[in-house]
Amino acid sequence: MLLQKNEIYETEITGMTAEGNGVCRIDGFAVFVPMTAIGDKLKIKIVKVLKNYAFGILHELLTPGAGRVDPDCPVFRQCGGCTFRHVDYSTELRYKSGFVQDTFDRIGKLHPVFEPILGSPETFHYRNKAQYPVAMQNGKLVCGFYAKHSHRIIPYTACSLHPEIFREILEYLLPVLQKAYVSAYDEQAHTGELRHIYLRKGYHSGEIMLCFVTRVSIRKKLNFLPALKEKFPEVISICESVNPAKTNVIMGKNVTVLAGQNFITDTMCGNQIRISPQSFYQVNTAQAEKLYAIAKQYADFQGNELLLDLYCGAGTIGLSMADSVKKLIGVEIIPQAVENARENAQRSQITNAEFYCGDAGMITQKLAEQSLHPDVVILDPPRKGCDNITIQSVVNMQPDKIIMVSCNPATCARDSAIFAKNNYITKKVKAVDLFPNTAHCECVLLLSRQKD
Repeated sequence: MLLQKNEIYETEITGMTAEGNGVCRIDGFAVFVPMTAIGDKLKIKIVKVLKNYAFGILHELLTPGAGRVDPDCPVFRQCGGCTFRHVDYSTELRYKSGFVQDTFDRIGKLHPVFEPILGSPETFHYRNKAQYPVAMQNGKLVCGFYAKHSHRIIPYTACSLHPEIFREILEYLLPVLQKAYVSAYDEQAHTGELRHIYLRKGYHSGEIMLCFVTRVSIRKKLNFLPALKEKFPEVISICESVNPAKTNVIMGKNVTVLAGQNFITDTMCGNQIRISPQSFYQVNTAQAEKLYAIAKQYADFQGNELLLDLYCGAGTIGLSMADSVKKLIGVEIIPQAVENARENAQRSQITNAEFYCGDAGMITQKLAEQSLHPDVVILDPPRKGCDNITIQSVVNMQPDKIIMVSCNPATCARDSAIFAKNNYITKKVKAVDLFPNTAHCECVLLLSRQKD
């Protein structure tokens, strides 16, 4: 039977994709349905039919599946941020654990030991960073979140994943920005001024950074900044990043300080961390500290190792392990992050760490050519995973262990399979949920070199 668009079918959700879509089968034909739960008996409406599969939407829920709850967010169905506000947290963790195991089996063809997933004790207000796109709607300056698979902005300032003070700052900012005649960026016409409002907060310190991401500078219009700092003394850094390009990339190449300083500080694993607007810093600090502790446990340092930390960002992972190794070398492509990493080592009185600025693949190639032989390599790549140069360079250096931290199980499994072909066996994997209510899941894994 060929499914018909706009037709209604009665079915049951039997699986879940890593993107958070429920899966059902109608006469053997796979249909993906968002905002459903495994076990849901329901009627769905077909909205798109392709050669081998289709997409549907929930038309009527007949019998809820295990773990289904009423969504607690008024914009859940419109906003593209959260995926699992309609199931309880234990069900969400079960889904995510399944995603990770399935990915390593299906993509990597690997069968390591899967340790139980580590859930987050905080499922709300855990994010220390938010970037809000700005728009003009009905004559009013608004900010919020993109609707799923679009750049249509859903106005909302009270996201429960963010600190409450972010809402307070936004609700203060929007009217005063409009009063100052700051215009919203129009993505289609490439006109207007303000693209995003970017906020960061130190989890332990409470310090807040505010950054205006603009198409052209608006600094001359921001005469309200002294009043803002007086109302919110936690805001110790106010910056502007001008991004004149017609691009989906949020930040511009440079950051200018408008008030205060160009960084905030926080504590991570006992170390003092300086965070600039462009530094990578895990958004769930408390859970990241647990993630790094697991990575350190997997490494099982004896105290005399040379540790190479690739994609090191502001140095948080490597610095959390520096007290257990002879020497730490960190590599990161963003100059400002490398500067932060060096400052963080100095502020935390860590003297056995060096940091290099450059592409991970190119730097590791140079280190390999210098006959550098790290005992352990930490890999924390971006979502796209490691490039082939980095993987081959790491293999050439022949470390005993590779500890990989990944926010994308699919690219992680792919890279692990490449390492497996080069004599590095994935021993164990642990999923760690840093992003409750969303479809994202972090994982940490141990790869060991098989010696001849």
